[in-house]
Amino acid sequence: MEPAAKATTLAPPMTWRTRVSLFAAGYLTDATRRADGTINRRLLAYLDPGVPASSAPRNGIASLDVVIDPALPLRARLFHPVPAGGGPASSPVPVVVFFHGGGFAYLSASSPAYDAACRRIARHCGAAVLSVDYRRAPEHRFPAAYDDAFAALRYLDDPKKRLAADGNVPPLDVSRCFLAGDSAGANIAHHVARRYALSAESFAGVRVRGLVAIQPFFGGQERTPSELRLDGAPIVSVSRCDWMWRAFLPPGADRTHEAAHAASPAAMAGIDSEAFPPAVVVVGGYDPLQDWQRRYCELLRSKGKEVQLLEYPEAIHAFYVFPEFAESKDLMLRIKDFVAVGSK
Repeated sequence: MEPAAKATTLAPPMTWRTRVSLFAAGYLTDATRRADGTINRRLLAYLDPGVPASSAPRNGIASLDVVIDPALPLRARLFHPVPAGGGPASSPVPVVVFFHGGGFAYLSASSPAYDAACRRIARHCGAAVLSVDYRRAPEHRFPAAYDDAFAALRYLDDPKKRLAADGNVPPLDVSRCFLAGDSAGANIAHHVARRYALSAESFAGVRVRGLVAIQPFFGGQERTPSELRLDGAPIVSVSRCDWMWRAFLPPGADRTHEAAHAASPAAMAGIDSEAFPPAVVVVGGYDPLQDWQRRYCELLRSKGKEVQLLEYPEAIHAFYVFPEFAESKDLMLRIKDFVAVGSK
C-alpha cells in the first residue's frame, strides 16, 4: 500500500485574530460578487465602509482627500508627515504614488487596511503618499484603472493643482516620485511606470525614481504550479482570480491580454526605455501568484532593468497589511531604504 501524499500547507502559523481577519476578507469578496459578473456595491459599502481622512496627526502622519479630476470624479487620499511641534513643514518630501489592491474591483483608498498601510509607508519613508482611488471593475473595465492612475502623475506634474491641496502639506518634491502598489495595485503601478517611460519627456517636474511591486497580480491562460499547489490559500484562489480577470478585462478577452500577461508585447512596451525605473518585486511563499511574480521579475531583468527581488517564504498574499507579521515590518524598512537610495 502506497503512503498517502503529504497534504500541502496553505498558510503559515498565525494567531486566531489574524485568521478571523483573513476569513472576513474572503467573505467580503465572496458575499458581494455575483455569478452574473456584477458586485453588490450596497452590501460592499456596509462591509467595507471606509474611514475618513484625518487632519489630526496619527503617529506623525496626517491625511486629506484631494480631487484629481472632478469630471469623473477621481479622488485620492494624501498622507503626509507633520513636524513634532505641529508647525508647517518646510522641507520638501518625496512622493509615493500608491495603488491599492483588491482585484481591480474591491477596496479603496479609505479602506481601513489601506489607510493604515499608507500611513505606515509615509511614516517609515518620511514621504507623502498619494493613494489613488481609481475607478473599479466591473463598472469600469480596462483601461479605466490605468487611465486614472496615470492621471495622478499628471496631477502631481501640475504645480497649481498639487500646491492647492492644503497649506499644512509639506512641499512635494515630485522629482523624487515612486510608484507602489500591492496585488492589482502593483499591476497598475507597472502599467503606469511603462506609460510614464513612453512619455517621460512630456512631464515638466515628475521624475519616477522607483517602482515597488508588492505581490503583483499577473496571470495567463495556463495554471502555474504555485496556483495549483496553493489553491485555497488565504485571500487568493483560482476561482476568485478568474472572476476578477473576467470583471476587469474587455469583454471577450482572455488572460493573454496585456493587462494580465506581463510578457505580452503591449505590456512590455516602454520597459526598454531608460525612463522605466528600478524596481523592487515582493514575493510571498504562500502566495498562489508567486510563479507569475517571479516571471515578471525575470522579464524585467531580461530587459536590463535593475530589479531587487524580496522573497518572504512564510508570507501569504497581502501579508504586509497585517502589521502583526514580522515580514510586514521588514518590508516597510526595505521600502524605506529603497526610497532613501532612490531619492539621492
